[in-house]
Amino acid sequence: MAAKAKGKNQFAYYHSKMDQKNYEKLRLENDMYRALQNKEFVLYYQPIIDVQTGKIVSGEALIRWKHPELGLISPSEFIPIAEETGLILPIGEWVLTEACRQNKYWQEKGYPPIRIAVNFSARQFMYHHLFRSVQQILKEIDMEPNWLEIEITESTIIQDEEAVIEMIEQFKQMGIHISIDDFGTGFASLSYLKKYRVNTLKIDRSFVKDIHHKTENAAITTAMIHLAEQLNMEVIAEGVESKSDYLYLKSKATNKMQGFFIRRPLNPTEFEHVLLNGVEQF
Repeated sequence: MAAKAKGKNQFAYYHSKMDQKNYEKLRLENDMYRALQNKEFVLYYQPIIDVQTGKIVSGEALIRWKHPELGLISPSEFIPIAEETGLILPIGEWVLTEACRQNKYWQEKGYPPIRIAVNFSARQFMYHHLFRSVQQILKEIDMEPNWLEIEITESTIIQDEEAVIEMIEQFKQMGIHISIDDFGTGFASLSYLKKYRVNTLKIDRSFVKDIHHKTENAAITTAMIHLAEQLNMEVIAEGVESKSDYLYLKSKATNKMQGFFIRRPLNPTEFEHVLLNGVEQF
């Protein structure tokens, strides 16, 4: 299997770790079929703040798997398998439904309304029934579309250009916000921003980390902020993990930020507490 993954006319040396890795992958794949039915998936929410006011303006929904035997499993371990098997579609639908249901619940409790961002993989975003599915979920939950944000990656926007543009426009006409996640790490050129006209640009954490003393990262990030401003887009800096990075980004007029320095991903009860009490000023 390892040799096949490398392409034709390739070979790979056998070692016991291959069997162990393949076994673990097969186990997760089999267990995932059961996990949806048994409600083993849970959502955490990472706050995104407005830098000027310090208020929470949105949250990013992040899936976790509470495996009955293996404990809490990171999405980096099971999402690639879900992509390969096609399970990403029902899992993605569950994430969207649960995130919207939770957001509607917070609204009904009287908290200041915020947008909830949900990540869509390329396979999800290009699913031909996606638009109708999103419409139906919002209708059933009775949530206004403007409180939903769909995050797509650069790998999505370079798929089928015409289809992606059409899908983005359909969602924007509904009132749903569209953002490009992890911007700067893929193969899309800056010209794509002019074509797709998304609402928000999320600067990847690899450019944000230690930005106050890494001149290359600072130059690239500053350029992206200015470009987004010219295109009338919001900017969110991801992965803000230190006060130094926070203060530097704030001095460069970054609109919004998220990261461990602001808050780690929180379970719904913890997130509700932050909605009620806000976050400390930095």
